[in-house]
Amino acid sequence: MSTDIEIKDRIILALDVETAEQAKALVKKTESHLGFYKVGLQLFMASWFEVVDWLVDRGHKVMLDLKFFDIPETVKLAVAQIRDHGVSFATIHGNDPIIRAAIEERGSLKLLAVTVLTSFGEEDLRAMGMTQSIEDLVYFRAKRALELGCDGVVSSGLEAHRLRSGLGDKLLLVTPGIRPGANVLDGADDQTRIITAGRAIADGANHVVVGRPIAKAADPIAVIEAMQHDIAAGSL
Repeated sequence: MSTDIEIKDRIILALDVETAEQAKALVKKTESHLGFYKVGLQLFMASWFEVVDWLVDRGHKVMLDLKFFDIPETVKLAVAQIRDHGVSFATIHGNDPIIRAAIEERGSLKLLAVTVLTSFGEEDLRAMGMTQSIEDLVYFRAKRALELGCDGVVSSGLEAHRLRSGLGDKLLLVTPGIRPGANVLDGADDQTRIITAGRAIADGANHVVVGRPIAKAADPIAVIEAMQHDIAAGSL
């Protein structure tokens, strides 16, 4: 687990909102404590590169989470577009030809292969006719992505320890499905494989992606500070 990442960059805040205006308001509310933000499909479809460029212009890092899955040439051209906008991380699906094509145009952009979505559980894999465990599947996909030259993977924190111990420090590991020690969300959670920020970092994650626990909190800064304290304790 890397120890040279600033605490304000450990948390990547997911801007999972409907409009550019909402995204900018959330950034302004939290940027005193954070320097890394995720733009996903919902916001990107609403604002195109507006929020991405705005974040980069303010000196923030951007994870563009579009999970590219298309013919290799299309992915290659799309990655070139992202690279030219100063994005730090971009996500792709871990199909061999897709990874090879994306790598050709990445430049300084870090490519993260999606392993298994955190909304998936063991029962979902059984329903798909797969007999291996999620942990084994994640490890296999991460190992293959690293072998092909991908910079890292997106994986649940529940698999972080095995990935770090088995694949070493070269792997960039970004972990979604992060929740506070006590889940602040009411009702059912749409993420199945969840973990705390401190546990994820202690087990080897470089960054954690957090959305609603911060965005929906009555006091987002208090939640951020609590998570950063948890992360600092986990990185000792």
